[in-house]
Amino acid sequence: MIRTFQKLKLMAADFAGAFLAWMAFYLLRKYLLGELVEGYQFTSGELFTVVGSALMIACFWLILYTLIGEYRDIFRKSRLGEIIRLAQMSMLGALVIFFALLLDDQGVSNYRLYYRTITSYFLLHFLITAVFRTWAVTSVQHLVRRGVIAFNTLIVGSNGLACEVHKELNRTTRYLGLKVIGYVPVGNSVAPALAEVLPHQGNYQELPELIRSLQVEQIVIAMEPGEHRLVQDILTLLEGTPARISILPDLYQMLLGSVKVNHVFGTPLIEIKQDLLPVWQEVAKRGLDVLGSVLFLLVAWPIYAFTAIMVKLSSPGPIFYSQERVGRQGIPFLIYKFRSMYVDAEERGPALSSQNDPRITPWGRFMRKVRLDELPQFWNVLKGDMSLVGPRPERQYYIDQIMLVAPHYRHLHRVRPGITSLGQVKYGYAETVEQMVQRLKFDILYIENMSLAMDFRVMLYTLKIILEGRGQ
Repeated sequence: MIRTFQKLKLMAADFAGAFLAWMAFYLLRKYLLGELVEGYQFTSGELFTVVGSALMIACFWLILYTLIGEYRDIFRKSRLGEIIRLAQMSMLGALVIFFALLLDDQGVSNYRLYYRTITSYFLLHFLITAVFRTWAVTSVQHLVRRGVIAFNTLIVGSNGLACEVHKELNRTTRYLGLKVIGYVPVGNSVAPALAEVLPHQGNYQELPELIRSLQVEQIVIAMEPGEHRLVQDILTLLEGTPARISILPDLYQMLLGSVKVNHVFGTPLIEIKQDLLPVWQEVAKRGLDVLGSVLFLLVAWPIYAFTAIMVKLSSPGPIFYSQERVGRQGIPFLIYKFRSMYVDAEERGPALSSQNDPRITPWGRFMRKVRLDELPQFWNVLKGDMSLVGPRPERQYYIDQIMLVAPHYRHLHRVRPGITSLGQVKYGYAETVEQMVQRLKFDILYIENMSLAMDFRVMLYTLKIILEGRGQ
């Protein structure tokens, strides 16, 4: 409850800052335009209009901050970092408001006044909001330093390095709010100094259960170089858990520049990325999925009708084919396709298609080359089961086999599966489980570099493959 209140307090501070900044700007604008002369009086109608516009402007700023992700992880904010980010966002928001509301200002007679107007609003918003934001962040930091807000932390490791990490965290916990509640060994040896001060919380294979039962919010992996082979297994186990994950780096990783220091008082750590996209890109990606699917379904209905007729004429059986696949967060869903195989093609059990698969109808073979069979999946995108771009969804039957060879496959379940994917355009269709594993590296590469720009590149490459008829 206290954390929710602190988040609402920060949002209220931003709202108040934006509201007061616009009210102050209204008066300053009148002064700059020479309208604020002696004896000038506000009418009740003008005051109502100003307050209404200030409320709308404050709502705009709150939405902008939310989309940029300002209200994520508010308990680990730095005041200096917030001031720098606020300056950047103030400039962005001020420019949007200038072009949306102030560019056609009838009272402005020359460009010099335009420059003074936008500069004045930027400075007013930045300075007033900075005061409110600094107050809100400072009050949150006081709660963290007093231990009112703390994050249950587990150290993964049990040798000398883990012991040093515990000492360092104890030294900096006042600033970071980390409450170390125990350690989880990865081998048979345990440093006596660590065992004396921290409780043994279980085996590393039990980490997902420990996170739930102990309400762990932070995992710090502190392992000796000889234990690094287990890091991948541990990260796979932690996939999908709500805890933040950090790894203590070695000197080589520091020299590579992969180490990020989030706090001047903190231990240098490699932080495993939890949020794959900024909030605004998440919203934009979903918006483009919905808009693109609706437009395509409306425009391409003749193609759907023609394909449906050809499927019906190609062989006896239904026009559409549905199959259970595994989607985001491991949740199963029904994927829809135009039927490209003869009926009962899998009466002997699941089987992957191949280059000269006799189960595929002649029309089905053409559909696969130009991806017509996948057109019904735009309905899956509208429903929210899929995205336009994302790793291709697989059946649980094959996922179980892939996981035996590549446990990190579950990494793909962090995102919505897609109609097309980087793995599909760079590697192509997989005819065996081994090929699925080889294609996996492209899908993981996509997830680690997710962006709207990456999505557009994948879609353009997909269009190239369709025009060349290189589908399968």
